[in-house]
Amino acid sequence: MLNVIKSSWALLLGIMLLMVGNGVQGSLIGLRATAQGFSPLELSMVTSAYFIGFLGGSILAPEVIRKVGHVRVFAALASFISAVLILYPVFTYSWAWVIIRIILGFCFSGVYVTAESWLNNSSTNETRGKTLSFYFLIQMIGIVIGQGLLNVGEPQGYLLFIIASVLVSISFGPILLSVAPSPLFATTRKMGFIELYNRSPLGCVGMFILGGVFSAQFGMSSFYGIQIGLNVKEVSLFVASIFIGSMILQYPIGWISDRMDRRVLIVYVALLGFASAGVGWVFAPNFSALVVAAFFLGGASSPLNSLLLAYTNDYLEIDEMAAGSGGLIFIGGLGAVTGPFLTGWLFAFVGPSGFWIYIMAVFLCMVAYALYRTTKRATKYALSEDGFDQTSYVTVGFNSTTVAIEAAQEIYVDNIEEINRRTD
Repeated sequence: MLNVIKSSWALLLGIMLLMVGNGVQGSLIGLRATAQGFSPLELSMVTSAYFIGFLGGSILAPEVIRKVGHVRVFAALASFISAVLILYPVFTYSWAWVIIRIILGFCFSGVYVTAESWLNNSSTNETRGKTLSFYFLIQMIGIVIGQGLLNVGEPQGYLLFIIASVLVSISFGPILLSVAPSPLFATTRKMGFIELYNRSPLGCVGMFILGGVFSAQFGMSSFYGIQIGLNVKEVSLFVASIFIGSMILQYPIGWISDRMDRRVLIVYVALLGFASAGVGWVFAPNFSALVVAAFFLGGASSPLNSLLLAYTNDYLEIDEMAAGSGGLIFIGGLGAVTGPFLTGWLFAFVGPSGFWIYIMAVFLCMVAYALYRTTKRATKYALSEDGFDQTSYVTVGFNSTTVAIEAAQEIYVDNIEEINRRTD
């Protein structure tokens, strides 16, 4: 791990600063939207707009990078992000924020593609797994720090937006100054959604559901906190607890996933998410209960991303994995676009409790569908003396792009080859 930090510290520092800025703006919009008098449906449109832009960026950014190069794309998108962040308090209309969020989503996606490709290029087969794990850890730390910065200024003012803009601007320095020659994008075989669904129905349905959960907790949690009467400090702790849970529970769940039927573990983890939302619903607005609920909510939703990817890999050939991961990212993005709309609709009809009701409902759908799939086919791997002979779980965040996911697939291929050597 020390070698990973030593070789990539500047790049990882830049990524962390980028995530701090994104974490600030992600929660700040919910606080400022309340002050501006936005309705839940208006905020849901603003929240969904980010993921529309992110989805578009994940599709278009690699092709743009191929044509004009990493440095130019990175610098251009960086400039847009820094400039657009300070436009929030200038144009305080929901339609203007929708446009701003689409631009930010697109630009952040392109920046992630660029940063992740450089990070992957600087890794070796021996260090790639540790690098991805540390990359995920850095992302979560950045977002948690961003929640703490919410207490520096008032949501009604300009300072917090300026801080987010400055942090994003600073992040580009270490990234651009530390890189080696720009890596190339490899062309992978395409896989249609029908084919991907036929290979792993649970992977596709689960990623769609998870996208809705992630977008709701990232975009609507601060709005929920303000609506039930939490102050800014309490909101920041509430949101930070989600990402702290993501960091802490990711690794034990990953260890367990290589030692049991992944579908059963998906059921258990989704039940944990359902129970966490239930605690938040029943005991709100008790702040201690909300922090506990948020912790286990993040601890359930984030590992499910890696778990569903690993499960899908179990049913793909080696040369299909990169294309399959791209399809799963797109499906998760569609879920992320639709999630805030449903959350906002429930907010409008049942009040703030709609936040928890929505999360409970979608996790329950995942539980039901995973149980249904266990009746359709047996698990691919048999239990051996050392556990299930499957070692494809790699820690990746939901907002990782195809570059990070494909790097995870390279680790999975190495694992398959190692299994084959052991069994020969």
